[in-house]
Amino acid sequence: MNIKIDASIKNILSSFSICAVKMDVIYDDKGCLDELIKNVEKKVFNKYTLKDVLSIPLIKEARDGYKKMGKDPSRYRLSCESLLRRIVKGNNLYRINNLVDIGNVLSIEINRSVAVLDYDKIVGDIVIRMGTVNDEYYGIGRGLINVSNIPVYEDEVSPFGSTTSDTERTMITKDTKTILLFIIYFKEAEYEDDFNLAISLFEKYARAKNIESKYIT
Repeated sequence: MNIKIDASIKNILSSFSICAVKMDVIYDDKGCLDELIKNVEKKVFNKYTLKDVLSIPLIKEARDGYKKMGKDPSRYRLSCESLLRRIVKGNNLYRINNLVDIGNVLSIEINRSVAVLDYDKIVGDIVIRMGTVNDEYYGIGRGLINVSNIPVYEDEVSPFGSTTSDTERTMITKDTKTILLFIIYFKEAEYEDDFNLAISLFEKYARAKNIESKYIT
């Protein structure tokens, strides 16, 4: 599988890049992350106010990226910002399954948008491009979403993910055996710490193995 970033994004955000990780995992919906998630929720709730969230450097960096692409980040929030805001408002994170929950914890800890996708549902190569008004995009639990002017991930079938919401077609289910993890960077950054944290979480809570990674710039 080849992954590339289209010029429609690079012409606006020249340093936009992605850390992509493929790994075999074990699905579990028995709440194995409950203690970890409670600790993360407590830490975030005690550390930030809603106003503070907007000032977190990497959140601001991503919001600025949305603005450069012509998208209002307050109306179409990045997934990482939405998670932080939910906790700061006093709400618990949704518990879905271990694979999605690990992705949410990772996103909160590194302040970046993270996608956890079912690798076997992706068809052919992937292009990360700017979304358009012609994209028919249904987010998980959100219905039709306007993904124009934000990064979308597209395979040979259709767009299946974005920095705001993923789609049902590549969502994690009990039948998921292999995942593709995306960590999104709007500017140049060091990937190693984020990658190491991701691997440690998936190894501990999803018994990840056969791990392959690449950086797409």
